Amino acid sequence: MTTAVHVQSVEGFGTVTIRPVDPDRDAPLLHGWVNEERARFWGMGGTTVEQVRDIYAHLDSLTTHHGFLVDLDGEPVALFQTYDPEADRVSECYTVEPGDIGVHFLIAPSATPRSGFTAGLVGALVDFSLRGHSRVVVEPDATNEKAIARMVRVGFELGPEVVLPEVDLPEVFIPEKKARLAFLTR
Repeated sequence: MTTAVHVQSVEGFGTVTIRPVDPDRDAPLLHGWVNEERARFWGMGGTTVEQVRDIYAHLDSLTTHHGFLVDLDGEPVALFQTYDPEADRVSECYTVEPGDIGVHFLIAPSATPRSGFTAGLVGALVDFSLRGHSRVVVEPDATNEKAIARMVRVGFELGPEVVLPEVDLPEVFIPEKKARLAFLTR
């Protein structure tokens, strides 16, 4: 079991625990999440469990990008990734400032949606992200109106719509993506 890097009790919500993704152990769970239609913006649809394991093993080998599994009261509820924008394709689309941290998150599917769930979870993820950083940068797909509205509701300021360039490496292929930048400053 990997060690938690952040544990936060959120009043009226529960205890949020963030720990690094263990590619071997977590790949089957993450595979189910990233292959759902609702996760199409992650660009991992059609991947196998082994491919998901390889993607997160590659991510785990980097010092600039990190994958985390997020639990609420001991149950996995989200996939969370942080990255140094200077070391990412997003740096070609805006002027990175000292203290910036980029994030991606995917909320796990749930058979029983809970009012206020996303707000409670995002609050804890932002708190974790801002440790040692002054600004959080997100770049949801420009057509993902729900994600963009969610970011605005939690306090992000919308930036420009940009085109993130394609990444084609032996370890990973990420297609070009039209995204909407958003920023949350401490």
